Amino acid sequence: MKLYSRSIYISLLISAVLAAFMVVYMYFFSQMTSMLSLLWIVLFFVTGFFFIRWAIGYFVKSQIAIINDRLKKLTEGDFSFTEKLYNDPSDKYLKDVNKGLMLFAEQKQKEIEELKRVEAYRREFIADISHELKTPIFASQGFVHTLLDGAIKDKNVRNKFLKKAAKSLDGLDQLVQDLLSISKLETGDMKMEFERFNLYELIEEAYEQFESKAEKRNMKLIFVRDCRKDLYVYADLQKIFQVITNLISNAISYKKDGEGQLRVKIIKVNDEVEVSFKDYGVGISGEDLKRIFERFYRVDKSRSKEHGGSGLGLSIVKHIMEAHQTNVRVISKVGKFTEFIFRLPSGASQ
Repeated sequence: MKLYSRSIYISLLISAVLAAFMVVYMYFFSQMTSMLSLLWIVLFFVTGFFFIRWAIGYFVKSQIAIINDRLKKLTEGDFSFTEKLYNDPSDKYLKDVNKGLMLFAEQKQKEIEELKRVEAYRREFIADISHELKTPIFASQGFVHTLLDGAIKDKNVRNKFLKKAAKSLDGLDQLVQDLLSISKLETGDMKMEFERFNLYELIEEAYEQFESKAEKRNMKLIFVRDCRKDLYVYADLQKIFQVITNLISNAISYKKDGEGQLRVKIIKVNDEVEVSFKDYGVGISGEDLKRIFERFYRVDKSRSKEHGGSGLGLSIVKHIMEAHQTNVRVISKVGKFTEFIFRLPSGASQ
């Protein structure tokens, strides 16, 4: 309503100004009678008023049509017009409006791209977790149903199948626990309990835990000669222990044929303690290196399946490090080595 009133006001004002010029012209230059001059002035004023009203209406409608067309494109997800927004001469009249449309379009385009990314991630995650859950569930089902079908009467078969079913269910439990851990770390619900502890002693404890598994896989777990034994850090002991065990387990699972080594080095770097886990295994390609911290991503699916694991170990490592306000660097060469490096705040040394 305001736009309509303003258009009438502007048309009247411009017509009046033009009529005034006509009056001046008639007064000084025209030889027509007063009545005829007045008639021409009125006709000029009325004609000018309607022409200007039409011109304003046409201009506004054309600009609204442009905006409406762009809004329609926005609703259809077409953002191509933003590239040539300021190349159209008509845009200069409604520059602010078009600029607002462009910013809105860019924002919506980013939101749509993010939603597509999240949706793709959600589909991939559901597919991955369905696959991971299916394996232990189907295995346990097979063992239990075999026993129910009569195999339970044979003591040797019964014990063998029960152990296999228990192993599958243990794997399922570990998968659920790992998923819960990641969920809590991502949402910030995981309570962190920081304390001062000797990092060397913690890694030594983890080594002892994997000693038997490493021997079976012909893997040596060693510290490098110049590894510091007296360095303390201030961090969550249990979470860092989980990081260490995940890295050790990963190195053992991905060792190449023959004798393998996992070498750990701890050094002091300014106010931080740096620890590196370097294994001389199969290595990781550049393409895989970009994705190793993703959930369920495995560099060698057949090898990791053979030696267990939920595919969440490195993802948990990444989130725990982020909870400590740091990150994990990875250096690798295919067929040569893989090295994981991270730093923690230093504690006072004894």
